[in-house]
Amino acid sequence: MSADDTRRIEAWLTELGAGQRYSPHTVAAYRRDLQALQGCFPDRPLDTLEEIHIRQALGRLHAQGRQPRGLARTLSAWRAYFAWRAPHAGLHRNPAQGVRAPRIPRSLPKALSVDQTQALLDRAHLPPAQTPIEKRDMAMFEILYSSGLRLSELVGLDWQPLREPGYASHSWIQLAEREAIVQGKGRKTRAVPLGQHAIDALQAWLAARAPMLPPEPDADTRAALFLGTRGRRISPRVVQLQLQALAQRVGLPLHVHPHSLRHSFASHLLQSAQDLRAVQELLGHANIATTQIYTRLDFQHLAASYDQAHPRARRKAKDETS
Repeated sequence: MSADDTRRIEAWLTELGAGQRYSPHTVAAYRRDLQALQGCFPDRPLDTLEEIHIRQALGRLHAQGRQPRGLARTLSAWRAYFAWRAPHAGLHRNPAQGVRAPRIPRSLPKALSVDQTQALLDRAHLPPAQTPIEKRDMAMFEILYSSGLRLSELVGLDWQPLREPGYASHSWIQLAEREAIVQGKGRKTRAVPLGQHAIDALQAWLAARAPMLPPEPDADTRAALFLGTRGRRISPRVVQLQLQALAQRVGLPLHVHPHSLRHSFASHLLQSAQDLRAVQELLGHANIATTQIYTRLDFQHLAASYDQAHPRARRKAKDETS
């Protein structure tokens, strides 16, 4: 592998992490993707690669067992790197630009039913949230379902906008306006509503938040809406673990991920309002085709209701048991 290529890759990743505030997880994934490309052509500088080489590299990774979704993400990382590198290297074109990723099979998102969601957020069979951690968790989960946020958007929320040298808020809540300002994918900002249950849970958490701050917090910690037990901005992994633990305690017989609440938000809203464009805006989808997958969930809900309620739908089952 070329030492020059490695140095350039690290310079690009540093710009993404420090300058564009990409998450450490995303930066690490991009590094692995570019190292995979280097590994396919160890004796060839990246600046000399052409479209045929990108296609060959995808083919090799596919033969090694990479799945279409992972290959699509890898190709996206290659495109982004060459788009950054091309002006510096005088490349006449981005060699990854014209390459299409393998088709990704569309799977239905896993959404909870309305009853399951209510059992989770009402802490069925459990006492009300009492400790600061319990109040924090309920505020997080209520926001996920109330506003349909991505997990990364949730942990990136500040409790109010903060501007000072070295730090500027990009996402925050506005309780008086009953909304959150969220910077999502592509650094696009949108406003999402906060329901009354979310507002009540946030107020309970904010009253308990201050004692969890460390003695001399940095700007990010002072601004962070949700804190971990060590007094820093909460990590996505902690949110996942806390949500699954609550799901088990209330007796839900399935794995519940933070994205399950985002999917449930979209599915339940479509069942009630039937407004695909509104759901697209609230979810922050750039393409309405991404949102349309939830209409399949809605159809499944209607089909299940039909099977239970329509006399002719039940006839076959009765005949089979007779």
